[in-house]
Amino acid sequence: MGQEANEGLIRAMGPFGAGLAATGEVCGNVVGALAAFGLMFSRSREEERESPLMWSYSQRFLQRFREEIGGGSILCRDLIGVDWQDKAQAKDFHVSEKYRECLRITGETAKIVGGMIEQHLLSQRA
Repeated sequence: MGQEANEGLIRAMGPFGAGLAATGEVCGNVVGALAAFGLMFSRSREEERESPLMWSYSQRFLQRFREEIGGGSILCRDLIGVDWQDKAQAKDFHVSEKYRECLRITGETAKIVGGMIEQHLLSQRA
């Protein structure tokens, strides 16, 4: 992917923050992780079949996220406890402990996804 494609992908992911368009729904980290597995394993043309790896890696990630990070949930509102429709809570988010918790979740998500990708790449060498 070239620089323009990467910038487009980053822009496309923008609305996923704050639990999908600031609704508190699915955590944007979860959506980003699944997008990464889609980029790695999904088909690139309609006539191709989906790789079973896309499903297995995505499902394993979701299980690990729920168990290791989310306390059983993948919802932003459960993870950091912000009501994004409440303007005061949304405004205070960036100067609160909840922001630091969100950053911690982002880092932990990156570790899980990075580890899974590394494990896959190493298995391809064997």
